[in-house]
Amino acid sequence: MAYLKFISDKDFFAAVGKVVRIIESAEHDAIINLHKNVIDPFSAIFHGVTHSITYKEWIEQEKARQSQKTMQNAIGVFHQEILGAVTGWENMGAGGGLDVVNREMMMIAEIKNKFNTTKGNHKVEVYDAIKSMLKTKEYEMFTGYYVEIISQGKNKYDKPFIPPDNKTKKRRPVNKKIRVIDGLSFYALATGRKQALQELFEALSHVLVDNYKFKLGKREALQYFELFRLAFSTE
Repeated sequence: MAYLKFISDKDFFAAVGKVVRIIESAEHDAIINLHKNVIDPFSAIFHGVTHSITYKEWIEQEKARQSQKTMQNAIGVFHQEILGAVTGWENMGAGGGLDVVNREMMMIAEIKNKFNTTKGNHKVEVYDAIKSMLKTKEYEMFTGYYVEIISQGKNKYDKPFIPPDNKTKKRRPVNKKIRVIDGLSFYALATGRKQALQELFEALSHVLVDNYKFKLGKREALQYFELFRLAFSTE
């Protein structure tokens, strides 16, 4: 029985495996580069002592902190890989202009992991990139989406994308074909399954345990799902 109904196990395993490899590589690099950037010993001792953790535990937390940005970027790529593997969708790759496209649904999208991943000036660049692609003959009939997988305040939306331009102090003009959408809504739109993102999250724990030497108890699985519930509307 397949883990998910909207992509193959092969594609699911490939997307998960890529993230695992990136995390392992980032942790290895963090060990090597730990002291290249001078660590503040005052911050270290305050944090370690006030949190009642050993020096070894503090070092492990510091390595995790240093590799955090790499991991966050990997999660964005993970969603690109997953959505690009859904029937009818294509992953446009790193140099594809945007991230995923569906030619039958006439949709193209740029995917970001969290609403605050991209700063204001970069959001303008995303808007302009979508606008530029929609001007081409190939995509002139398409709708372009800026996808924020994790939205602010668990909100659902599918609305015109009008980011502010820091240089002109004005927002980009409304274009009904250039939209911003939350992750729950986009996964539902892309797969035709209302709870697709929740299904992905729940299946992820099984793939990590079944295919790697990782362990996850039922209680911990429920605790992780509580994080999902706090980040997304599960209604």
